[in-house]
Amino acid sequence: MSPLIVPTLADIHTAATRIAPYAHRTPVLRSRGVDALVGAELFFKCENFQRVGAFKFRGACNAVWALDDAVAQRGVVTHSSGNHGAALALAASTRGIKAHVIVPEGAVKSKLAAIENYGAILHRCAATIAAREEAAERVRHETGATLVHPYTDPHVIAGQGTATLELLNEITELDALIAPLGGGGLIGGSAIAAKSQFPTMQIFAAEPEGAADGFASLQRGERVTDIVPNTICDGLRGTIGAINLHLLQLYGVDVLLVSDSETIAAMRLIWDRMKIVVEASCATVLAALIKNRERFQGQRIGLIISGGNVDLSDLPW
Repeated sequence: MSPLIVPTLADIHTAATRIAPYAHRTPVLRSRGVDALVGAELFFKCENFQRVGAFKFRGACNAVWALDDAVAQRGVVTHSSGNHGAALALAASTRGIKAHVIVPEGAVKSKLAAIENYGAILHRCAATIAAREEAAERVRHETGATLVHPYTDPHVIAGQGTATLELLNEITELDALIAPLGGGGLIGGSAIAAKSQFPTMQIFAAEPEGAADGFASLQRGERVTDIVPNTICDGLRGTIGAINLHLLQLYGVDVLLVSDSETIAAMRLIWDRMKIVVEASCATVLAALIKNRERFQGQRIGLIISGGNVDLSDLPW
C-alpha cells in the first residue's frame, strides 16, 4: 500500500493563492433567530454562493491548476453524483481542457444538467461506488486523462480547506467548527486549516444516519465500506476514503449523526429564517447543532454551508 500524502496548512495556503483568480470569496452570514434557537453564536460560511453552487469548485480548481501543462492537455476524469462533477467541468473549462464525468443512475437531474452545461463529457454507470470507480479507471486508461477523485485527492482536500481558511481569517475566537461528512474531503481540509492554527478548537462532522460509514469507521478504527447509503443527502453518499479517515483520526474529529427528518427540518429553517437556498447535505450541520444544543450552549460555532444545488421541482417538504 502506498503511503498517504497528507496535505498541510502550507498546501491550503498555496491552494488559496492558486484558485484566487477563479473562485469566489463567499460571505459569512448570521441569524439572530437561529442563534436563539440553538443558544450559541453561529457563523455560516456560505459556499452555496460559490461557483457551481458548492464548495467543490475550490478543490476541483486547485487540482486542475496544479497539473503540469503536458498532463493537463490530456484532460481530467472523475466520478460524481453532481457537485464535484460540475466543479471539475467548470475548473477544466477555465484551463481549456476536457473533463470526463462518470455519473451514477439516479443522480439529481438538476445536478446532471449543470455538469453538461459546464461542458463535461458524461459517462453513465450503475449507482454503486464500485461501478463508478471502475468506469472512471476505464475512461482514464482510454483517454490518458488524470483522475481527480472527489475527496481523496490531496489537491482536492487542500482546496476544500480554503473555505475554512477564509472563515477563520474573518471570524476569530471560534470554539468549534462543523462541516458535513460524506467522502471526507471537506471535513478533512477543514480540520487541517482549523487545528493547524488553533489546536484547541473542536472539530465536528455532521453525517446522515443512513450513510454513517464515517461514524462506523471511527468506532471500528478502520474503514467501513459495506454500508449501502440510504439518505436524502445525495452529496453525502460517498464512502469515506483512507486519507479522509486518517485526517478524522489525526485531528480528533467527532462525528454527529442526524436523521433525514432532522436534516429536512434544518434545511427548511435555513430557507425560512436566513432566506437562502441550501441543499439537504449541508443542512446536516445545523441539524446536528440543534440535536446536540446542550453541548454547544454559549459557544461560537463556525458552520460550513457546503452547497445550494436543489431540484426546485422536487423539494423534500
